[in-house]
Amino acid sequence: LETGLTLLLEPGRYLVAEAGILLTEVLYRKHAAGKDFVVTDAGMNDLIRPALYQAYHAIDPVTLTDGSVAADIVGPICESGDFFAKDRRLPDVQAGALLAVRTAGAYGFSMASNYNSRPRPAEVLVDGDQFAVVGAREQLDDLVRLERMPLQWRTA
Repeated sequence: LETGLTLLLEPGRYLVAEAGILLTEVLYRKHAAGKDFVVTDAGMNDLIRPALYQAYHAIDPVTLTDGSVAADIVGPICESGDFFAKDRRLPDVQAGALLAVRTAGAYGFSMASNYNSRPRPAEVLVDGDQFAVVGAREQLDDLVRLERMPLQWRTA
C-alpha cells in the first residue's frame, strides 16, 4: 500500500545499547578519603550517562585478574561528576589494564563532548575477529579548527 509517507526512527537504547562498549585504560589507582579509586583515561565527556542519570553500566576488565576491590571507577577530569561507577566491586585491576564499560552503544558517542578540551574517542566497528575504524579519534587541531583571530573589528 503506497501512502506517500516516510518512516524515520531512532533505534534508541533498547535496540543498540548492548552493541557498544567504551574501552578505557586504567591510568593508576589511588586511595583517598577512606576509599579506593580506579582512575581511567576515559572521562565523563566520553560517557556522561552515569554522572547525568546515575545510569548503571557493567564494567569488566578485558583480562581477568586475581582478587577484587571495591572502588570508584573515575575519569581524569577532576570533577565530582567524573565517574563511571561508585563503590563497585571489580577484579583487582592495576595501571595498564583495559576496562570495558558496557551498554554504551545507544547514546554514548552522541552525548560525548569536548569538555575540558578532550578530543572524542575513535569509533571502531567489530565483527567477530575483524574490525574497522569507522570514526577517527579527534585531535586537538580538530577542536580549534573553526576558531579565528579577528583581523578587523566591527562596530555593532
